[in-house]
Formats: sequence, structure tokens, C-alpha cells
Amino acid sequence: MKFTKFAVAAVAALSFSSAYAFHDGGVATCDGCHTMHNSKGNTAMAKKGASTQFQGFAYLLQGSDQSSTCLNCHAAADTAPKSYHVMTTGGGVVEMTPGGDFAYLTKSYVTTIRGAPYTNAADKHGHNVIAADYTLGADTKLTTAPGGNYDATKLSCISCHDPHSRARIVDAAGTIASSALGAKVLPIDGSGSYGAAPTVDAAVGVYRLLAPIGYVPMSVPTATAFTADPPIAVAPSTYNRSEATFDTRVAYGSGMSEWCANCHGAIHNNGINAGNTKLIHPAGNGALLTAQANDLAGNPLGTTIAAIYNAYKGSGDLTGTQATSYDSMIPYEEGSANVAALAAHAVIDGTQLGGPTTGTENVMCLSCHRAHATAFPQLSRWNNNAPFVAVDGQWPGKDAAAGTEMANGEFNQGLTQAEYAAAMYNRPATRYAFFQRSLCNKCHAKD
Repeated sequence: MKFTKFAVAAVAALSFSSAYAFHDGGVATCDGCHTMHNSKGNTAMAKKGASTQFQGFAYLLQGSDQSSTCLNCHAAADTAPKSYHVMTTGGGVVEMTPGGDFAYLTKSYVTTIRGAPYTNAADKHGHNVIAADYTLGADTKLTTAPGGNYDATKLSCISCHDPHSRARIVDAAGTIASSALGAKVLPIDGSGSYGAAPTVDAAVGVYRLLAPIGYVPMSVPTATAFTADPPIAVAPSTYNRSEATFDTRVAYGSGMSEWCANCHGAIHNNGINAGNTKLIHPAGNGALLTAQANDLAGNPLGTTIAAIYNAYKGSGDLTGTQATSYDSMIPYEEGSANVAALAAHAVIDGTQLGGPTTGTENVMCLSCHRAHATAFPQLSRWNNNAPFVAVDGQWPGKDAAAGTEMANGEFNQGLTQAEYAAAMYNRPATRYAFFQRSLCNKCHAKD
């Protein structure tokens, strides 16, 4: 068998044992994404439009657009969650990464609510990245990013991730620097997503190759340059998995909401309604869980959000303790840039279940949303369009016995019980209350 250089690079990238070695924290093997002469294996890559001439893809890419090129490695027809895949192909939806599965962007779920047809629409499920090779198109309703001006018709993986990432963590304090003409920084020696620390000789890449201050994709030159650096966070090395037994705990440190505000600034308290937190849900390094909340008897200043989070086990059950209160369905930031400390918490074996205790923890965008896509509208981690998340001790589903509450379209959003369970990452419904209301209550306990 004859291997091209691209094939060798692809094999290295697809090996599970080196799942993140291909990028290795920064710019990856060039011919894993590009083809030098717009041909692959001496075969011209594409015909464009009515042209009779074979022409290559823009930017010498291996796919017809940026996201398609990314998905050449990050999408697969898996039958169970696998490694670094962020999209299931072939009609299924099985990936369970912390960011979700882009396959939800291809799924509209139809049901009936109060006698009227209802569609849980595909393009409401996530960031509608454009990947023609994978039948992913632009949002059909939005023209720009909510709370910002990023052109929705140009949204792609590289709108958030810098494929040629020059951003790096250069010291134990989590300082982020980028290379620039006339300057010198430590070279990137590995991924910074899994807890590796920089040394005196080498830096590590930023979390998930997220784009840094000043970033503007070459393909979207009219985009507003980023004003915030990537967040500090650490993921366990195995992160695409069922959470039926133990949670996948990503240790989010700081800066996530500030980074999301690069495109969604007006949604945040540092946007158009700065200072009026009653109009916008607090999110960010300043949205501490030590904020005063009600004491559950109606007095507004009786306790803190952290105290509620630690006590809350399910609707009506406030017998939990800090030592076992963490729930990856409702994560928070620890308020830290200490990579080593965060790495100790990034586990999949249930050994790190402690909830907030330091006073530095805060609410962030990913406390309620997943970054890529989910089965529920607005990228929500759970169904926020119904009063109950679980009913009769089960996940809802349109295939449940007719007339039962599980079969209520409002509760199941058009999903079968198996699809609903998968959207909840296979955690048992019995983990919560027999009649479990919105998981917003993990912080608010209004149930």
C-alpha cells in the first residue's frame, strides 16, 4: 500500500493514543489540513460551479471550507463516544464531549404541545458552523452573533479556534502570550488543554486552541478583533464519554465568559447594561457564587449561591454537602489560573466531587450552555422549555406510553427516551428528584 504524506499525517492524527498530538498545542502538520499544489494523490480536488476545469479549495484546504477541513478528523460515523470527535456522521448522535455534538445541528425533533405541532429546530441547537462537506449551513434566523456583530454566514470552527495558534501559556501563573514580529516568546512544546505546565524552555498551548486578543480570521477580515484572551481550563485526557457512572469534570479556571464576550459582548454585564444585573444574568470572573441569595423562606439575603449549590441534590432535597455536590451538568469556574491546581480536579473517576468552597468560584456561560451543540434550544445543557426535566423518575420521551407525563411534548421536546437520556449524557434520571424541575435550581433552589 502506498501512503502519501497526508495519509501518514492523518493516521498519526487519528490514533487515539495521540489524540491531541496532531495539533500539539499550536500550529499542526501543514499537510494535514492543506494540500500544497491543490491536489491530493495526483488527483485534482474539485470542480467549482459550471467550470470544466478542476480547481482546488480556497486557502489550499483539504476540505471545501474551513469547518469541513476540521471535521475531516473531528467527525466520524461512531456508534459510541470516541476520542476527539465532535460530530457524529451517518445519522446518529453519540458524541458526549463537554462541548456537545455538532450532529444536533442536523436534527429537528417534531412533537405536539397542547394540541399544536411543535418543532425543536436543528438550527436552534448550537453554533451553526458552515461545513458544506458535512451538510452544515448558516443559521436560518440570525444574521449576526447574538449580542454582537459577527457575520453568521461566515461562522466556522476557526471563528473560535485559531488553527495556526500562536497563543501560549508561558508560566505557572497562567500568563498568555503570543508571538509577534520583533518579539520573542517561548516555543510551544505541547497541548495546554490537559494540565501540562510550561517549563523554563517551552510554553504550552492555550485551552482548545481558542483564539487570543487581536484575532481576526483571514477569511472574515471585517470581523471585530478579539479583546479577551482564551480562558484557563484543564480537561481530563479522556473526555468524550458517557457519564452514566461518573461525571467528566473539566476544571474551568477563569476567563470563559470574558472570552465568549469577544462575539457576544452585549449579552454580558460588561456590555450595554453594565451595572444593572437585574437585566442580564451575571456571568464572568466577577459573578461570584458568594453572591447573596434567598434563604429559601423568602428573605432575600439569607445565604449564598454557593451554599445552595452545595446543598441542592434535586427538587425539594437540600440535604447535600459540599464534599459531594459537584455536577458537571451545571459546572462553574474555580476563579483560578493555577494550571496544576486545576489539573488535580480534572478527572473522570468520581474522586473530585467537591463543590464551591474557596469563595473565588463564579458562574460562566458554560454553566448553562454547551459550546458546540445540544439537543435543546439555545445550546442549553438541559430542557429549559418545560417545568420538568425528569418526570416519574424517568427521562421524558415521545415514545413513552401514550397519556403519560413522559410522553408530554413539552417535556420531551420531540426526543425519544433514549435520545433524551443521551442528551443528558446517560446519567440516570434517578440522580435527581422523582419530579425534577429545571437544573437552574442547582443555584437558585426555587423548587
